[in-house]
Amino acid sequence: MRSIEDAALHDGHYATKQIFCKDRLIAWSHRRRFDTGLHLARRFHGQRVLDYGCGDGTFLALLQASSTPAGEAVGAEIDDVQIKDCRRRFAGRQGLSFAAISDLDSDIHRGRYDGVVCMEVLEHVVDLDTVMETLWRVLAEHGTLLVSVPVETGAPLLLKQAVRKIAGWRGIGDYPGTSPYSFAEYWRSMFAGDQQHITRPIYGRGDAMPFHDHKGFNWKRLRARLSQRFIVMRTIASPIAWLGPQLATQVWFELHKRS
Repeated sequence: MRSIEDAALHDGHYATKQIFCKDRLIAWSHRRRFDTGLHLARRFHGQRVLDYGCGDGTFLALLQASSTPAGEAVGAEIDDVQIKDCRRRFAGRQGLSFAAISDLDSDIHRGRYDGVVCMEVLEHVVDLDTVMETLWRVLAEHGTLLVSVPVETGAPLLLKQAVRKIAGWRGIGDYPGTSPYSFAEYWRSMFAGDQQHITRPIYGRGDAMPFHDHKGFNWKRLRARLSQRFIVMRTIASPIAWLGPQLATQVWFELHKRS
């Protein structure tokens, strides 16, 4: 991974838990996801890119430090603390800025971005239709939307739950509270189609932004929902593409706008 020695990256909240995780398997899996995203984002060289739900800004910082940086890279987040932290750590980076997701409602952002990236966000969203509408609105007419989400069904779920449990026992990451599955829930998750197969817990009820954790997320269901507003051009598996989504820990979708 390029520019991983960047000190500002090491200070990132999510980077610490992901690409710099003390568990080598977790770190490798996340780094492969970023590498896949950076490879797909090469097409945005010199263009305008939005990272929706940019977190600690890791992806855009890596993109701008690569050999194919965007001409303008904007990271959007809902959390003001996260935005201020990104602005502090990446101050002075050429073509890189951060804004609140609420700012995207402004007409200045309508159809502005040749590329929109949404990495590891949509699995947590409760009001998916509203977020999909925003992604559609800010994407340029002939732009490309890149979405990354985890695979939480089939055989990968069993592997990931085991890794999370072990990481939790070791005190690594946010894994000590891994949501439990009953035997029946595991069974339905192993053979999930593109419909919601188990009830997903919702956290933060009553807050401004309730959210899901990973439990019960179905990437096939999300792809079907996205296809209502976008054309799904490709589905790319990660960390090992040739294994395909059924044996992947994450998938990327490459999407174009429906008129």
